[in-house]
Amino acid sequence: MPPERRSRTRPDRRAGARPDRKTRMRPDDRAGAGPGGPLQKAAPSSQRKSPARPRAAAAVVAAEEERRLRQRNRQTLEEDKPAVERCLEELVFGDVEDDEDALLRRLRGPRVQVQEDSGDSELENEAKDNFPPHKKPVWLDEEDEDEEMVDMMNNRFRKDMMKNASETKLSKDELQKRLKEEFQHAMGGVPAWAETSKRKTSSDDESEEDEDDLLQRTGNFISTSTSLPKGILKMKHCQHANAERPTTARISSVQFHPRAQVVMVAGLDNAVSLFQVDGKTNPKIQSIYLEKFPIFKACFSANGEKVLATSTHSKVLYVYDMLAGKLIPVHQVRGLKEKIVRSFEVSPDGSFLLINGVAGYFHLLSMKTKELIGSMKINGRIAASTFSSDSKKVYASSGDGDVYVWDVNSRKCLNRFVDEGSLYGLSIATSRNGQYVACGSNCGVVNIYNQDSCLQEANPKPIKAVMNLVTGVTSLTFNPTTEILAIASEKMKEAVRLVHLPSCTVFSNFPVVKKKNISLVHTMDFSPRSGYFALGNEKGKALMYRLHHYSDF
Repeated sequence: MPPERRSRTRPDRRAGARPDRKTRMRPDDRAGAGPGGPLQKAAPSSQRKSPARPRAAAAVVAAEEERRLRQRNRQTLEEDKPAVERCLEELVFGDVEDDEDALLRRLRGPRVQVQEDSGDSELENEAKDNFPPHKKPVWLDEEDEDEEMVDMMNNRFRKDMMKNASETKLSKDELQKRLKEEFQHAMGGVPAWAETSKRKTSSDDESEEDEDDLLQRTGNFISTSTSLPKGILKMKHCQHANAERPTTARISSVQFHPRAQVVMVAGLDNAVSLFQVDGKTNPKIQSIYLEKFPIFKACFSANGEKVLATSTHSKVLYVYDMLAGKLIPVHQVRGLKEKIVRSFEVSPDGSFLLINGVAGYFHLLSMKTKELIGSMKINGRIAASTFSSDSKKVYASSGDGDVYVWDVNSRKCLNRFVDEGSLYGLSIATSRNGQYVACGSNCGVVNIYNQDSCLQEANPKPIKAVMNLVTGVTSLTFNPTTEILAIASEKMKEAVRLVHLPSCTVFSNFPVVKKKNISLVHTMDFSPRSGYFALGNEKGKALMYRLHHYSDF
């Protein structure tokens, strides 16, 4: 063989030389080709060993070793515990001596099975299925299953919801239904936010877009409710209105100015005082002293420029012009034959002055000239009178329990109706929105009527008969928004209540009986805008409160 060929084949012989008999083939050599050897087909993927298997086996061994170590340490601690403590742990945590991981799973609680992606491994899915299911309660109280009854007699609010005398006790479900009925009656039906039968429609998709726009903006989106809730009235007791001019004489009149933040206080001390209302000090603006003229009633004119005052034993009517600072006495009105002028009313539009006389007469005067326009007469004695909100009608309550409605322009009686259950009328008031007429009687009952029924029916049924007072109702007044009716009696101490409209229920937190600072109430009034409520008592104090619903403190 030539030397070139021999030199070329020598490396091939070495490369293809048979391995030593004592040397075994490695697994890698079986699977693939050796150096310089022919290519062999690789094993399929199903027959390959995953490289994660050795790591998983090592992790299992390590976890087992750690578990054994924790169990050994726990057994060491258990030997030092008394038998009572070990028994208590078994009752609370169960018997978990063999598996501490079971205790951890129990403490975590059951988890909700959520449909995961199909990419989860078999080990993860198997671990999710191993969570313990919900367990049944160990102990049940039989009394919990019994229906609890609620006593309706010992609670005055629940007592009003009784439909008959046999409903002394109601179940919780029945009481809940009754409360829903009361709420719907007070609200005039089910409000939109309480309706659960409404389903989502296609318009809801547009509302969702509006909500997205809403969340992208900032601002004050929360506002207070426009209606006054019933039950509890949030209010603040302020400084007395006449604190800078104290007196011991009875307060006969308290009235807020129709346009300014001013309150007028008048009494039997012959003085009319004006105070600026701030709720803190209420500084005095001016006092007008009328010699030998104990004031029976004082009142602002409709425009607030004048103050009118009458006395307990005189026929003189004083008119004080606040702009000019002049006091004008009206000694005699032509055609008016009354010996004493006491009770009077000013029309809301400022055109008329109504004077209550004797023997059933009441007289209509011009507010501008103080001249007599005409007189009207009812049967019996006239107890109280008032104008309607539009100043076109006059309501007069008589001493025999009847109420007369008169037309101002024609001075003719439009209707006469009987105040239900009244034997002797004492007071009457109309709401400023023209919706209600309230009549107070000597037995302490206040009947609230719809004004339209008073104009058409001879025996109208009251919307509500308020029976929270037991003595004669001498004062009635509505607030400017017709949400509160104040009722009071000067015959009994603390006899004043605030009635919520339209539910016609009394606010439970007024007055505060424990303080007993109201005494006998003779006059009351609400401020037109700022939410103040004032009342005058026999001790010479003009108490004042501020209602939280209308303004912040």
